Amino acid sequence: MTEPLHVHFEDLAVGEVVSLGACMVEEAAMEVFVERFSPGWDVSYGAPDAMVYALWSRLFADKVSGWAQSKVLAVDGLRYLRNPPSGELMRGRMTIMGKDPVGDEKGIVIAQHDLLDEAGRLTFSCLTRALLARR
Repeated sequence: MTEPLHVHFEDLAVGEVVSLGACMVEEAAMEVFVERFSPGWDVSYGAPDAMVYALWSRLFADKVSGWAQSKVLAVDGLRYLRNPPSGELMRGRMTIMGKDPVGDEKGIVIAQHDLLDEAGRLTFSCLTRALLARR
């Protein structure tokens, strides 16, 4: 893969695994999130599903911020397997599952996204379809 600030459709290969980075489930952030978006959720159960999604979304957005991606067309197949406790370090990865050129200027990239906990257990996964510019 080329430098992340200039990733185009052709730069991604089917089967390639891209690290999305890592983030911590911070106790203070979880308390504020629960208060504002999941009232009634007991933080002793770990981060609510909506916060897990937000953590993944932030990792993904940060990773592709400089890519030649015009938009995410879909986020499908969301699976929530665990509610990570505060203090848990979450690591994100994206696996390129397929590519489909759309004319000479654009292409669709289909990817599997996973959030793993410190023990390597799957916490969250989803599929995305994104539109990227072609070179």
